[in-house]
Amino acid sequence: MSFDPLTVIALTTSALAVAILVWYLWRRPPLGGSTKIMLFLGLGVFPIATAATGNVSGYVATKQRTFCGSCHVMEPWTEDSDDPASQTLAARHGRNPYFGHENCYACHADYGQLGTVTTKLGGLRHVYEYVFGGYRKLSREEAIADIHIRRRYPNSNCMQCHSTTSEQWLDEPDHAGMVDEIRSGEVGCASEGCHGPAHPFSQGGTPLE
Repeated sequence: MSFDPLTVIALTTSALAVAILVWYLWRRPPLGGSTKIMLFLGLGVFPIATAATGNVSGYVATKQRTFCGSCHVMEPWTEDSDDPASQTLAARHGRNPYFGHENCYACHADYGQLGTVTTKLGGLRHVYEYVFGGYRKLSREEAIADIHIRRRYPNSNCMQCHSTTSEQWLDEPDHAGMVDEIRSGEVGCASEGCHGPAHPFSQGGTPLE
């Protein structure tokens, strides 16, 4: 079993913090300079290092498609992304060698300076819906029918990679002819007549709302 460096750091610093506290409680040394330094490390430096590296490691883990599929109601969506024969937008982006294993996060992460914060807050809403909102009890068929994106998918998320300014993008007549509508979001990238629904369960001419 292998660990990433951040996990190793988190486990090491937490173990050192525990060892220092056990040492102090067991030996009860006088509060001299060296003891204070050890307590500063055990109560301050090492726990903070554990929390910081643990949070970063957790953030990296939650970007993986495998994490998104860990809730059973999301399995149909992640299975489609894993399907090498699928031609949905999600599956094609899932085969991108640069971010494919993180395609759920890469495509659903809000753009902008606070994009990471708003995306993770949205993730907490998903957790709430799963634990308290009844999603946990849904069958696969019920999940496909009941779970929808809560707002129209924004073109700005697509434009994180597809900037709409490159010559290759503008060489496509449909792009060039509707560039203003695409940039404003009036015409959805992930819609029928354009690139199609992102997932096989999307319905109608626009992404589910």
